[in-house]
Amino acid sequence: MYQDFGLFIDGQWRQASDKGSSAVISPVHERALGEVPLATLADTEEALDSAAKGFALWRSKTAFERADALHRIADEMLRRKDDAVRMISSETGKPLVQAEREWGLATDQFRWYAEEARRIYGRIIESRVPGGRFEVLHEPVGIAAAFTAWNFPAALVARKAAPALAAGCSIIVRPSSQTPGTAMLMVDCTRAAGIPAGVVSLVVGPTATTYGPIMASSAVRKVSLTGSTRVGQQMIRDAAETVKKVSMELGGNAPLIIYEDADLELALNTSVPTKYANAGQVCVTPDRFFVHESLHDAFVQGFVARASALRLGDGLDGETQMGPLINARRRGEIEAIVAEAEKAGARLVCGGRAPPSFNAGFFFEPTVLTEVEDGIRVFAEENFGPIAAIASFATDDEVIARANASDMGLSAYAFTRSPARARRTVAELKAGMVGINSFALAAAEAPFGGTRYSGMGREGGTEGIADYLDTKLAQIVF
Repeated sequence: MYQDFGLFIDGQWRQASDKGSSAVISPVHERALGEVPLATLADTEEALDSAAKGFALWRSKTAFERADALHRIADEMLRRKDDAVRMISSETGKPLVQAEREWGLATDQFRWYAEEARRIYGRIIESRVPGGRFEVLHEPVGIAAAFTAWNFPAALVARKAAPALAAGCSIIVRPSSQTPGTAMLMVDCTRAAGIPAGVVSLVVGPTATTYGPIMASSAVRKVSLTGSTRVGQQMIRDAAETVKKVSMELGGNAPLIIYEDADLELALNTSVPTKYANAGQVCVTPDRFFVHESLHDAFVQGFVARASALRLGDGLDGETQMGPLINARRRGEIEAIVAEAEKAGARLVCGGRAPPSFNAGFFFEPTVLTEVEDGIRVFAEENFGPIAAIASFATDDEVIARANASDMGLSAYAFTRSPARARRTVAELKAGMVGINSFALAAAEAPFGGTRYSGMGREGGTEGIADYLDTKLAQIVF
């Protein structure tokens, strides 16, 4: 699967300098998909040197030249869509339809930022000095580094690479070692599109030989992470040594509020596929379900009926609706969360186990827990799995307070027919993104990101390019 790829350094695919490699394991059948090289310290340092040369070249390109290049990347991504969809599904186990949607979202990022490259506007400010004026300019920050998680191996790379390239930065991509092939295929699209050597690099390997030298390099001026809060906190500390810009898309623990005036069928028909997409391994998926007491029993009944009907299987099977968890460790964690919840008094009404009909793969049944107390782990922490934890509430004041009782602040959702209630909910929920009667928050044209322990900075939209630019002020007097 990976024989045409490897490490991408100075415009070339190559093996590790010491020939070291590691197997990538399928979450579906638990067999190796292939071997990928593991970068040595020397390999990463070579990538850094190449990125410095690439930056000097790329920053000299006009905005129109960069825009045309990003459109060529998007064209190449469209041409390779079928290969990419199979790669995403093979590495993550997610169903083909979800993989196709992800590759489309990733392609959209390059289309959007191709046009944003042409819209990096400065401005003129009148000066107090006679005959003078201030000019505000925006320049590419330098080498950027992208560290991405495995759950969206295409979209997460594109959200970082597209704005970096649009801004005039070179970029080093360090994808998850569990899903490297998807990132490799995308990087190869940049090669095929004619992006100059050194502008885009890719390294895979241990923290000491990839993350370490990248974070220590003073030439790297911007790092972007999609990962856990714990990893983000460490990266912020490490970035401080060389005063790098950082943007962090970290964990979530999204509340979903079903108000008494909600459209129950709409809520059920959208929340079930959203909750179990990618087997619940989605940072913005609803974790904490707050259902008004007047709708609670009907909501649980409808939710369980839909969840239990989902078809589990290999994502490459077109009939599959939910694939496996990414690895055995994640499945073990989900089993522990369910067991703790039951011990604390929650009621298991659906799922809660590895399906006995599967002889291989890290599968776990769609799970529903009710009578959940707010303080137990399944509510208090992001479960990052196929668990819907449901509790009831009585008043609006109560549910907003409970929804905000978390250190996380990535996404939040509510269903209501009342415009006034919707506006109050948007205003008072502590989250970077709020969906009312919708879960569709991820789009190239919209800023994606959180607050508090869920991170900082935004990816997507006009805002997404800002962290890849430095602002320069000039006072010009004649």
